[in-house]
Amino acid sequence: MKKLLTATGALLLMLGARAQTNKPAAEKPKYEMKQYWFVMLSKGKDRDKITDTAIINRLQAGHMANMEVMAAAGKLMVAGPFGDDGHWRGIFIFDAVSKEEVEKLLQTDPAIKAGRLDYEIHPWWTARGTVFK
Repeated sequence: MKKLLTATGALLLMLGARAQTNKPAAEKPKYEMKQYWFVMLSKGKDRDKITDTAIINRLQAGHMANMEVMAAAGKLMVAGPFGDDGHWRGIFIFDAVSKEEVEKLLQTDPAIKAGRLDYEIHPWWTARGTVFK
């Protein structure tokens, strides 16, 4: 009797799992691609000309504050520096309508304006609603 109950329980579990994987298309989450904008931040052409620590600190503080403004506006989705001291300094991922919109957003960054940072903009696709965990 115990073996019959165990076998019946296992069968019900398998059927339940199978029923969940065979849901009609209307019940499955929709996988939809969306275009974002990937920005590679790199060392700017005037980076080595700016040597005053107070100016560097002020530019960095402005850079960080500007990122907060762009994130609060729902434009900057991901931002972060690289952990080495290479030519590439960090990345931004924007949710914007166009490359021109991204360009305008980047021009609000004090470190970019001062030539301490430079950038490349690339269209980038991923699933809508993707989040890092």
